[in-house]
Amino acid sequence: MYLESEGIMYLIFWLFFVYAFLGWCAEVCFVSVNHGYFVNRGFLNGPVCPIYGFGALIVLTCLTPLQENKLVLFVGSMVLTSALELLTGIVLEKLFHQQWWDYSDEPFNLKGYICLKFSIMWGFACMFVVYFLHPTILWLIGLIPHTLGMVFLGLMSAVMLVDLVATVRTITKMNRQLSQIEELAGRVRELSDELGGNLAEKALDAVQLGAGLKVEIAQRREELQEDLDDLKEDLVQRREDVQEKLTDLREELALHEESVRDERIQRRQERRDQRQEELDELRARLEEVLNHRSFGQRRMLRAFPGLRSRDHKQALERLRQWMEGK
Repeated sequence: MYLESEGIMYLIFWLFFVYAFLGWCAEVCFVSVNHGYFVNRGFLNGPVCPIYGFGALIVLTCLTPLQENKLVLFVGSMVLTSALELLTGIVLEKLFHQQWWDYSDEPFNLKGYICLKFSIMWGFACMFVVYFLHPTILWLIGLIPHTLGMVFLGLMSAVMLVDLVATVRTITKMNRQLSQIEELAGRVRELSDELGGNLAEKALDAVQLGAGLKVEIAQRREELQEDLDDLKEDLVQRREDVQEKLTDLREELALHEESVRDERIQRRQERRDQRQEELDELRARLEEVLNHRSFGQRRMLRAFPGLRSRDHKQALERLRQWMEGK
């Protein structure tokens, strides 16, 4: 019984890796034909797409006994593979706060995770696997010496485990990077808006200051005019005194206006220089964060052009555009 269980597990592992590799090949060919260049598709860095391995095992286990009925096989394959794709997309988004593919532009889609077009493709693909490909793969696996096969399975499992750990670390680092990008970009916008606001405020203050001084001059002139009316009889004797007083007042007001204006201008300029220095520093930090590269990050963004961040959508688009411009 133990030997039978060991043989079944041996076969399951081989089927998983074979179909994961074939799925990766199919993804690479499909994307390369559509985009015109090679793209290393898949969640992992290595040449495997685990979702294809799991999908093939599920379909072969559940539907092979029903393969005589082609309609049941086709519909069952559509349902099982679509359910797996939907579940995988939801789990990945919950774990990493990112939607890895998006079928929102396709008709008859479910929240961008699955769509009728690809569900039909999975149905035909599974029929091809069950009727044509799977018997050949079983025959090829049977040609591999058991001991050698165990060694290969051990090596592939170890490599895949290391690849999985590295990928998770890459995603975690990228999420932290996106958070920093969003925080710095927000601060840059705030300082830019503040600098623009300061310029407008400075212009308004100058207008208000000039208007206030004009009112003050007008009030003082009225007061002096009243004095002149009261002292008309004494105009000849006191004209020089009044004229001198008015001249001194004008000079005093002019000096006061210039002093207030210079003081405000100096304060505004000092604050503006400080904000400009902070803005330059933030921009430098933002560029440094954008230039930071984690292992596999560029490949991941190229492999999943529909990747969307649930928490940092704008930051991810900024990072993608920055990398494309480099």
